[in-house]
Amino acid sequence: MKFEDSKYSRHLAYKKETFSFGTVYVTEHFLLSEFNEGIHVDNNIAKELVSRFSNVISKGIKIGYIANRYNSYSFDPQLWVDFNKDYDAFVASAIVTYSNFSYLNASLEKKFFNKSLKRCKSVEEAIEWVLNLEEFKTGINQN
Repeated sequence: MKFEDSKYSRHLAYKKETFSFGTVYVTEHFLLSEFNEGIHVDNNIAKELVSRFSNVISKGIKIGYIANRYNSYSFDPQLWVDFNKDYDAFVASAIVTYSNFSYLNASLEKKFFNKSLKRCKSVEEAIEWVLNLEEFKTGINQN
């Protein structure tokens, strides 16, 4: 399920950012990516994302990251190591998987991410998990 088809797109304020390789939704507590079918997320894409969201990830703001992988694409897990070294914005990440292969890839990525990374079966499960992180519990109205 795409983010815009979820109940959360109607209940959370967000900004939609469109790229040639996919879409990123920006909320108060998380960034959610939905990348296009068949792309390879590499250093070039990572640099473009960091450039576009530098105001969020470089000001000491703590957020979550959700990769909604309803499309099949590849991801260079080394990017997690590089990102962790250069930035400290993400308190945790969730990867929504829709196939066994995607779940296995997320398991591999988990080894490269030095914070909590949860593998989820739906975008709503991922959003609920991120919103219930201790870092965000104060000030969130869950109704």
